[in-house]
Amino acid sequence: MDKAAQEAQKRYQEKVKRLEPRPRIARDLFRAFLTGGILSIIGQGFFDAFSRIEPSEGEAVAATLAAMIFLGALLTALGVYDEIAEFAGAGAAVPITGFANTVVAAAMDFRREGFILGLGCKMFLIAGPILVWGTVAGFFAGLLKIAVLSLLR
Repeated sequence: MDKAAQEAQKRYQEKVKRLEPRPRIARDLFRAFLTGGILSIIGQGFFDAFSRIEPSEGEAVAATLAAMIFLGALLTALGVYDEIAEFAGAGAAVPITGFANTVVAAAMDFRREGFILGLGCKMFLIAGPILVWGTVAGFFAGLLKIAVLSLLR
């Protein structure tokens, strides 16, 4: 590459760097916190309602999880969850509604392939690794807890 081409490349890289959009970290953190908080408030509302109906706390928790999964799946099917995720980023991805979103979105994408090979297999394409790593992390966290408790005795 000759000197003129190198100089042109350098000017181009400087222009790209100057025109590149700056990340809005504070805004993104606020949006994630706000959305995650709103989803948590909705979940707490479900839990409070189910605590009055269900005989035990464990059953109220299970009913709350089912309601939040249903809410995430419904909002995904209606196309609303994508807009929430666009606004909130990780604030919409972390709660259990985000997990429901990944499963339902993958199922909707592959529904034309049929119920078994499309919906049945592809809906865990993205969520499968989450389940595996969650199980592995839970196993190692349990081992760590046992080790720490045995050292403290």
